[in-house]
Amino acid sequence: MQRIYNFNAGPATLPLPVLEEVQKELLDFAGTGMSILEISHRSPAFEKVLQEAKADIKELLGIGEDYEVLFMAGGGSLQFSCVPLNFLAAGQVGAYSITGSFSDKALQEAQKVGTTAVVFSSKAQHYNRVPRPSEIKLPEQCAYLHITGNNTIEGTEYFQYPETGSVPLIADMSSDILSRPFDVQKFSLIYAGVQKNIGPAGTVVVIAKKDFLQGRPKNLPTMLNYEVMLDNDSLYNTPPVYAIYIVGKVAKWLKAQGGLAAMEKRNRAKAALVYAALDAHPEFYRAYADKDSRSIMNVTFGLPTKELEAEFVAQGKAANLGGLKGHRSVGGIRASIYNAMPLAGCQQLADLMEAFWRQHK
Repeated sequence: MQRIYNFNAGPATLPLPVLEEVQKELLDFAGTGMSILEISHRSPAFEKVLQEAKADIKELLGIGEDYEVLFMAGGGSLQFSCVPLNFLAAGQVGAYSITGSFSDKALQEAQKVGTTAVVFSSKAQHYNRVPRPSEIKLPEQCAYLHITGNNTIEGTEYFQYPETGSVPLIADMSSDILSRPFDVQKFSLIYAGVQKNIGPAGTVVVIAKKDFLQGRPKNLPTMLNYEVMLDNDSLYNTPPVYAIYIVGKVAKWLKAQGGLAAMEKRNRAKAALVYAALDAHPEFYRAYADKDSRSIMNVTFGLPTKELEAEFVAQGKAANLGGLKGHRSVGGIRASIYNAMPLAGCQQLADLMEAFWRQHK
């Protein structure tokens, strides 16, 4: 067996110790005589998995009993609809900061539900940056402000969040969740498709103030109603058992690494290696993101020609560096360096970038 350095954006790399632990207990989970793929979601064995995953996520984020952790299906894309359906009432305005393809999709779904306002957009500049807090001006009767914490396709990330006062702040953190500490108290609701940074495809983690989820409209579709999910502890129907199980494993792995402060230090060191290689040859490697908005999760850049980009991806694959091709909507190169990507993988990528430049300068 030979594992590669997996730079895919999602589904993405997972910690090897987690995969090995899953492999070890796959046929007989916790002495049940059944695989985790077979056990009932109502069983004591899975109840323990669910409650420990929730508790570990709360511990990592430093939040208390005023917040709840939920698991839902449908990916982040379904959350684009859940948010306005739950919180955008008649006579209110949903505010959206547009910093990438996914925030634009979230806006499009909200427009089907009610009145919206774009309070910032970098679309005309090819989503090269996120806003400074002072650039956000909320409209009257604002129901919430929605942001996308990290833009996976474009490679930008918020490091300062907007100040919204009494207006709820909602964030899609699908690709930066649990990558560094931040003040969760600023947010009324956070959602994250786990397949980019903390798990496999199949579930979304929702972290929200309990009182924010209460009092939802009774005419909402049941499976889109956050209050129903809250009241039933994510168990209204059969949840994504396997995905939740993996998320729980990853949360324990993060704790063993020293928590989010340790992960931020590691993630910034990894990103610094790749960005240094990128900045060393600005005439050859073209960074997509402005420096003050550069993501520490997704590094995006282009080369002088599409032919060179294809050759770079091919050389990367030959060197066991997979998933470097940029998103189809922007092209170029994208290296997703999530929590589970080791420093050695980023060093090998930086070495490839230097060697490739020397080959073609």
